[in-house]
Amino acid sequence: MKKMLMIASATTILLSGFAITEAVAAAESKCKSCHTFDQGGKKKSGPNLFGIMGKKAGTVEGYKYGSYLKGADFTWNEENMRAWLADSKAVAKAAGAKTKMGKQKIKGEKADKLIAFLNGLK
Repeated sequence: MKKMLMIASATTILLSGFAITEAVAAAESKCKSCHTFDQGGKKKSGPNLFGIMGKKAGTVEGYKYGSYLKGADFTWNEENMRAWLADSKAVAKAAGAKTKMGKQKIKGEKADKLIAFLNGLK
């Protein structure tokens, strides 16, 4: 019984590592062209995303946001990040504003992994 529990635990840890690795790979491929993820990292065409989860939207210092995030009155959480990753243009348009962010179309498991990655940047 102990051996089975140890194997199950090891498998869970290993699979979690793969999920995080996939999220990092996704962020480093698509997202890294516009964003940095390191503490104190510079902005690119998009803001640095280190510590973005739990932070008030549109407040990364030194970045010029589109009208939607510039006037935002919400904090990034899993729910609004999921909507943003799926279609930021539609989110901004629904609020009568605009964003410089292109459509990412990141949904489902890919969004879950990317949000887990962003949650880990603290």
